[in-house]
Amino acid sequence: MRITTLSGAVGAELGGVTLSGQMPEALVQEIRAAWLAHGVVFFRDQDLSPGEFLAVARRFGQPVEYPFVKGIEGFPEIIQVLKLPHERVNFGGVWHTDTAYLDAPPMATMLLGREVPAAGGDTMFASLSAAWEALSPAMQAMLRPLRAVNSSAKADVSKTREDRLKDSARDDARKQYESLHPVVRTHPETGRLGLYVNAGHTARFEGMSEEESAELLGFLFRHCVKPEFTCRFRWAPGSLALWDNRTCLHYPINDYHGHRRLMHRITLAGDVPV
Repeated sequence: MRITTLSGAVGAELGGVTLSGQMPEALVQEIRAAWLAHGVVFFRDQDLSPGEFLAVARRFGQPVEYPFVKGIEGFPEIIQVLKLPHERVNFGGVWHTDTAYLDAPPMATMLLGREVPAAGGDTMFASLSAAWEALSPAMQAMLRPLRAVNSSAKADVSKTREDRLKDSARDDARKQYESLHPVVRTHPETGRLGLYVNAGHTARFEGMSEEESAELLGFLFRHCVKPEFTCRFRWAPGSLALWDNRTCLHYPINDYHGHRRLMHRITLAGDVPV
């Protein structure tokens, strides 16, 4: 396996790996170690059927269903991340961690490129650990005891899922999910600290109003996505990303109006942030 680091803070491309078929357990553990070290890892030219994609995901964790949108036929754990040529808003098109409004958000997300535009449609990633480590000791001390309310009903992220709710909404989805999580999270595997707030879902600090919380949250949202904490990935059919949802933000860039983009996504069960 070849590891090509993509930036100083986050991201690596793993070459010489075929994910389909039987993979030696030693290789699975090597990939997992690279994933923990880099936050997000990328693979090229992975020709996976839905069944093979699900089998790959199960090597790294337990696939879980997305609460708002149905999975593809026969595979409830795989959802379509789709933007059609006439649509103007893309699915999940804000900086966020996946489903932070759940009590136990996913450990990881896997995204597989199916149809991509000739140009545009890249995804950016940001390291929440690097963002935390760059804060001053005084700011870190202030943030450590805080907890924040995360909601599925924030206006920007709600709008990004409207198109898919029109054609593939789950019948059992609740109108709103809400959770309370620490602002500074300890990674359960590495022990590394990281911020755990995001513009897509974090609404306010515990015990404060949204207005009272807005200035500090706005600073943190901007701080987390400074260029020095990020990397950018160019998709092709068969490209696959595996990111650590506990320590990475991601942002799908919406710069391909008039073109179709289709990805398949699986999330892996996580634990309650501490």
